[in-house]
Amino acid sequence: MCIHQLNLLAASNNLPITNFLGKQHPIEAHHLSSICDIMEKAMVNGDTCIIRCILVVFQVVFKFFFSPQTERNRDIVRRSGLLLWQLLMAPRDQICSEIQKEVCLAISSGLNILYPGEAEINNLLKLVLTEGEKRNSGLSQLRDVILTNLAEQLQNNRFGSEDDDHYRLNDELLHYILKIVVRESCVLITKCQTVSKDDFQRLLSTVPAASSCLRYLMAVQNHLLSNTILIKPDENDDSDSSLQGETLKVQELKTSILSLATQILTGCDEVLEMLQQVTTALINSDIPDREQRLKGLEQITKATMLGHLLPVLLTSLMHPNLQTLTMADALMPQLVQLVLYTSQTALLLKTQSPVFSELNASPGAASDQKGKLLPDERMLEEKEEPGFLTGLKIPAPWAAGKTVETVHPVRDNYKFKETVHIPGARCLYLRFDNRCSSQYDYDKLVIYAGPNTNSRKVAEYGGNTLGYGSRSVLGTGWPKDLVKVEGDTVTFSFEMRSGREHNTPDKAMWGFACTVRAQESSEDVSGGLPFLVDLALGLSVLACSMLRILYNGPEITKDEETCQELLRSKLLQRCQWQVEANGVISPALTPSPSPLPLTIDEDREFTYPSDVLVPPVGHYFDLPRIRLPPGIMIKLREISGRARPQFRPSIK
Repeated sequence: MCIHQLNLLAASNNLPITNFLGKQHPIEAHHLSSICDIMEKAMVNGDTCIIRCILVVFQVVFKFFFSPQTERNRDIVRRSGLLLWQLLMAPRDQICSEIQKEVCLAISSGLNILYPGEAEINNLLKLVLTEGEKRNSGLSQLRDVILTNLAEQLQNNRFGSEDDDHYRLNDELLHYILKIVVRESCVLITKCQTVSKDDFQRLLSTVPAASSCLRYLMAVQNHLLSNTILIKPDENDDSDSSLQGETLKVQELKTSILSLATQILTGCDEVLEMLQQVTTALINSDIPDREQRLKGLEQITKATMLGHLLPVLLTSLMHPNLQTLTMADALMPQLVQLVLYTSQTALLLKTQSPVFSELNASPGAASDQKGKLLPDERMLEEKEEPGFLTGLKIPAPWAAGKTVETVHPVRDNYKFKETVHIPGARCLYLRFDNRCSSQYDYDKLVIYAGPNTNSRKVAEYGGNTLGYGSRSVLGTGWPKDLVKVEGDTVTFSFEMRSGREHNTPDKAMWGFACTVRAQESSEDVSGGLPFLVDLALGLSVLACSMLRILYNGPEITKDEETCQELLRSKLLQRCQWQVEANGVISPALTPSPSPLPLTIDEDREFTYPSDVLVPPVGHYFDLPRIRLPPGIMIKLREISGRARPQFRPSIK
């Protein structure tokens, strides 16, 4: 199997053999025809060893040594494809799994040669995606191999490149892949209820491994999201064509992301519905290992699309590049539904299952305690509506502590100063590394309870007990127990005042390292939230962000910014306009009360019209009619020097 090893080595792009094989001349048609003759004879004789060897030869030939340029070469390719397809569709009892795997690898290696057109590849993928699990196990295995290869190639490809359309499948095929992922996720969750105890333990040992379909969806999602978030316009190119090209590229990316996000959220909706049903069934069941299954349910959920796709999508949708009105308007209904499903399921696991109950009392004791409650307490208890966050300790960002340390070892004239602030902490606990040391005791660390060195001094440490430098330490030496500092802020100030002596080793000048926590010990630090609670919080934050975008409405355009002075004009704010739409004149818009102060006479004289103003027929009345308050008209007449026309009543 030397040629098999050669094929594996050639698959790596970083090895020199890859470039060497890529520069070789294509194989001639009669040589490939001879290979097909050997394959046919081996298939007739049932020689599995030769069949497997020829399959590996096909992989190398298709990848490096063949180009179907002539009609004769295309005939040989069709013949090779028929042989491979005959092996792939053979009954399971007539072909071993190793040969079936090699057939799939050969077809995947020669995918562009065996199926040169985009339509042919799409037809093949549609066949393996829709009929893979129904007709033959070889089709499903071929699907897995092809999607795995496409996922790996897509991860190394940039959006908009020549190969992008080849690696990223069309929407119809993505829809088929998503249906398979949803079905796999639902089946995986259902197994938590249906399989035996031993099978459930084996299931837990295999997750969270992702299937090939799920891996491809992850690659597509990461490919689109990363390019959208990381895309930056070329600052050196200010031409209109460059800006227009970047705008079109961003718009195309956002359209693709919106389509993919809509499908993923729809699929997650179905999976969450199944998760809620299984959770309820497990809680109400009498299975002996119910507690273990409920504990393992969260781990199983992480192996589905809820764990592999949804968290990345939620985090990316919070990026400013994707916080758009179009995205919010399209995704908001699905987000609300997902928030409901996740919060309800998290509440089920927390309140109804004894596994997640914070009280260790038995059900009988709990009922007795409830019976002893006073009427007022019973009323309060009935009114209480606990949510999925009730009783949960949300870990703070600083829960794991913050490490403050110098360089190791410290150098001559080295100075270090750093302040740690943990909001809301009543006191801070410092734990020092047992390697802390300095050359002399005046090469010391001073700790202050406050934001600077003018604050109250807490302690100072320096020196070493290793027999070098001062051969002594300040006070009782570097602390081995926790050091408590009152308040929420602590400042560290270290200075190396002495010069390093030639016989002083690094361990005597190690410096210091200290971990600052708001808890007294690391055991009190929360390990994080349950997965479904964390997911519900993330969905809620994204939904609130999208609601804010919908409430604010469209962004102010450049035209609106340019016309700000005109829009703020008090003169135009007093005008009433008639708008013509589709040949029909709308009623005059009634202006809001005038911001300009009016005299009593002007206010009595001016009244806002409520009737429909219909202008006379004539080309000089095409412009909208503007009616100004009398006070402004008087001032305009004074400026223009034109008196108000006097109308005399006619005498009949």
